[in-house]
Amino acid sequence: MSGDTAPHVVEDLLGIVQLLSDGSVVRGDEAAHTPPAPFPDVPGVQWKDAVYDSTRGLKVRLYRPPASAAGDGQGKLPVLVHFHGGGYCIGSYNDLGVAHYLRQRQAADLPALVLSVQYRLAPEHRLPAAIDDGATFLAWLRGQASLVTGAGDADPWLAESADFSRTFLSGVSAGANLTHHLAVKVGSGQIDLAPARLAGYILLSAYFGGVERVASESDPPDDVSLTVEMSDQLWRMALPVGATRDHPLANPFAPGSPDLGPVALPPALVEAPGRDVLRDRVVGYAARLKEMGKAVEVAEFEGEQHGFSVLRWGEPNEELIRILKRFVRQTK
Repeated sequence: MSGDTAPHVVEDLLGIVQLLSDGSVVRGDEAAHTPPAPFPDVPGVQWKDAVYDSTRGLKVRLYRPPASAAGDGQGKLPVLVHFHGGGYCIGSYNDLGVAHYLRQRQAADLPALVLSVQYRLAPEHRLPAAIDDGATFLAWLRGQASLVTGAGDADPWLAESADFSRTFLSGVSAGANLTHHLAVKVGSGQIDLAPARLAGYILLSAYFGGVERVASESDPPDDVSLTVEMSDQLWRMALPVGATRDHPLANPFAPGSPDLGPVALPPALVEAPGRDVLRDRVVGYAARLKEMGKAVEVAEFEGEQHGFSVLRWGEPNEELIRILKRFVRQTK
């Protein structure tokens, strides 16, 4: 009698995403599983969606501040590109709740044009798919800047208000990992943004990995939002099949990762929550860049969890907004 060959679950991520033994994926309704808490909108902030990759149907959500927001004296605002978190497996560019509120506050308080970017998710689309989508988005952004420069038919919000010479990349968790890799591609000349310019990049609760445990993983703090086991599972589901956590997309300093020394990285702001199993990886990332002579500011939030900026809102979030505002304004 033949054995049972029916596909079985090999990875179950929070009951939202199941990876089966035949490679197929069952994806549930993430919003139904973890409905976002209702959050008030920021008065005067507007948002809309645009398609940046018609082949794959990928979108970007644009946020613009109230008309009264101060620009550079000529009505121009910095461009803050944002990549959502979720371990490359969950999350969305149009998340509601705290994540949506954060982007509205960034638009209103910095002030800036905030562009929240959709990218393909694993395990249906394993890395480097998300990195490739980020590069495609930057090509779209470069095209928009070129249209504005040449008086072409650019998106009207960007044409009216964007200062493309002050473009910033940012992201939360996996989105911060994606931000790092795109900043490296821009800084090494693999991506040409001109006539736009990358002025800086921002990593919020960056999602990095490695085979060798760091202290915050070996002896994790209490009450964490991301466990070591969940982090490992997300890497298994997101990285190329058979890859370890020392893959260059997980560990920027592993053997085989690009040498960041000669890369012309712009100034970086690195947020490091204290109650995060990845804290030592994040702080270590910043320290390594400083050793290379890169401009890095570290903002530590001792009592906060991984991804706190999109989990709940309180005084630490307000402090983060103040830090972001200062960083964007002082970075030319």
